[in-house]
Amino acid sequence: MAYWLMKSEPDEVSIDDVLAAPARTVAWFGVRNYQARNFMRDSMRAGDLALFYHSSCAEPGIAGIVEVCSPAYPDTTQFDPASPYHDPKATPEQPRWTSVDVRAVRKTALLSLKELRTIPALAGMRLLAKGSRLSVMPVEPHEWRTIEALLGQP
Repeated sequence: MAYWLMKSEPDEVSIDDVLAAPARTVAWFGVRNYQARNFMRDSMRAGDLALFYHSSCAEPGIAGIVEVCSPAYPDTTQFDPASPYHDPKATPEQPRWTSVDVRAVRKTALLSLKELRTIPALAGMRLLAKGSRLSVMPVEPHEWRTIEALLGQP
């Protein structure tokens, strides 16, 4: 099993939206960064766990845990001219972008970015690197264990 951090703007999709969705599952769509796409396409597997991170909001931070519950598949928003995620260079025969489905495991108390920056064991975490903007990134097992301990058990 691998561990991930997946960022979403809560006004687009929040952890509460995932919890309220049928089967507590949503498609993770709209990723338009090649490195993040490659992580989803090449490395993510069903059963992997991810920190659900609220970004671009008043208080960014980890808001829950989700499980990847599908292999990567073409993101349908790339083909929709009405979508803000439309990519005119993408075709069904040669898609450029992928999605995965994620299922809510649980909502957590918000663990803010500010708090994460104070934890020495997380000093090397990709999220905390200067200029880090990836919406999907791996989390090292020791980082996962540290964060899991901070979040406590359900």
